[in-house]
Amino acid sequence: MTMGNFIPKVCIPKFLLKNVVGDGDGDDDESWHTVDYSGKNVHLITTEESWEEKMEEANKDDKIAIVNFSASWCSPCRTIAPLFSELSMKHLSWMFLVVDVDVLSDLSTTWDIKATPTFFFLRGGKQFEKVIGANKEELQKKVTEVVDSETSS
Repeated sequence: MTMGNFIPKVCIPKFLLKNVVGDGDGDDDESWHTVDYSGKNVHLITTEESWEEKMEEANKDDKIAIVNFSASWCSPCRTIAPLFSELSMKHLSWMFLVVDVDVLSDLSTTWDIKATPTFFFLRGGKQFEKVIGANKEELQKKVTEVVDSETSS
């Protein structure tokens, strides 16, 4: 494999690159950075308050929450977004959340996000599984393991 063919499966969040401004092309209009989470069971978290509300709801209803710490400009995040939406439609009893690490950098720092995408599986507000990177097979494997553990309980 040559470096020209290498496609990264993670991105470094911008909030970790505090001294870097823009992407170097002189055009800081980020409107092209869109990620499609068309599943109705995917909730975009844009404020600390909405994070707290969704965590309270998940805890109250004893729901598993899968949190995708992502970034709109991150190509691997955009690549895995359709799978995340698909999983959300298959597992309607779970809660699927997306946190943009640049919008909620304090929350991302609290969860020690070093690369995007990072997926946390939470129960009762506590992490019990984690997947780093846009590894579709690994994410599907973790979901299957959780489903299997839920049905055997």
